[in-house]
Amino acid sequence: MNIIKKVIATSLLTLLTFTWNIYSVKAYTDENIDNDYESMEIIEENSIDISSEEVNIDVYLKVDAKNAIAIDAESRQVLWSQNGYEIVPMASTTKILTSLIAINYGNLERKVTISKNASSIRGSTVGYAAGEEISMRELLFGLMFRSGNDAAIAIAEDIGGSIEGFANIMNDYAKSLGIINSHFESPHGLDSPKHYSSAYDLAILTSKGMEYEEFREFVGEKVIYKDKYNFTRDYQNINKILYKIPGANGVKTGYTGRAGKCLVSSINHNGRNIIIVVLNCVDRWNVTEKIYNYIIKSNDFINKSNKDILKEEKVAGLGDIIDEEDITYGYKESDVVEVEVFNPSLDIEEGDILGKISINNKIYEKCKFPLISNISLSKEELEKIILGEK
Repeated sequence: MNIIKKVIATSLLTLLTFTWNIYSVKAYTDENIDNDYESMEIIEENSIDISSEEVNIDVYLKVDAKNAIAIDAESRQVLWSQNGYEIVPMASTTKILTSLIAINYGNLERKVTISKNASSIRGSTVGYAAGEEISMRELLFGLMFRSGNDAAIAIAEDIGGSIEGFANIMNDYAKSLGIINSHFESPHGLDSPKHYSSAYDLAILTSKGMEYEEFREFVGEKVIYKDKYNFTRDYQNINKILYKIPGANGVKTGYTGRAGKCLVSSINHNGRNIIIVVLNCVDRWNVTEKIYNYIIKSNDFINKSNKDILKEEKVAGLGDIIDEEDITYGYKESDVVEVEVFNPSLDIEEGDILGKISINNKIYEKCKFPLISNISLSKEELEKIILGEK
């Protein structure tokens, strides 16, 4: 492990504040069509070339995408980013949030009657007819397998009473997950001036989704035949990443004129899901694979106790007064692990944050883990512990 730096910080508040990148949002007025749906034909297993392009892991990766990010689903650690926090339109990747709300607030066995509004929506559709009764579970397969805008409208009307009502639920739910740089106006993601997100926010949404067994089925299966759940039709997943990368288990494609071609992917690597988002990316399938190869070749995924890290770096005294916690992080040889201890202005109470362990590369802080006091002590006693005098 690289050298640890012990730093006495001057401001607890400053060091604990996350930095959010806010960008202006352009007004989009063009008529756009979401045409995720690419083929009705069953895609044969491994029909797409899975040969990997050589990736130079000694240089920072740049890809041909306007926005892209890779995170570890479990820890939410950012493993790599390229304009990952910029606010942009995100097309049908919106449906990740729509499906999460349906799982949390809907009844998957409930029959939903398709309205004229749903059956007449433009863009990619399953082809539901007005008056058809479709279960919420089947609608979710139509939403995520076929990117059905008709499924999205039907779900929204059933749960929210209207598109506007469902949009309010979407925004409230997103905020409950800590997603504050996104705004949602529709369940399908067709271009709209106040409908936007970021690669980072979409990655966080996806990480949450992958916690649900139902979500994993809606985004990870290749074919669902109607006999399994007594559906009205069979469903073929249009997401080619499931066939391109071994271990891929989701998630969602997207395309509009303003958003460009988008793709949110989950790939299981040695038991952990790596979430990769590419937005406005013409070659989204190959770019996603390139990012994935870069991540797995340039990162070791380490699991250690925070106390063990402090002990290894000869600050074991601090380890004696914090809550023990196992932490997992992606680690590169060029990374630096730092221990920062805050300089308190008051005595310490049990549960106070004393500092943090952070993993940094040459460009940004990749992740951080708080060091939480398990006792009360004076600020003078803490200083002696930090200096190794106690």
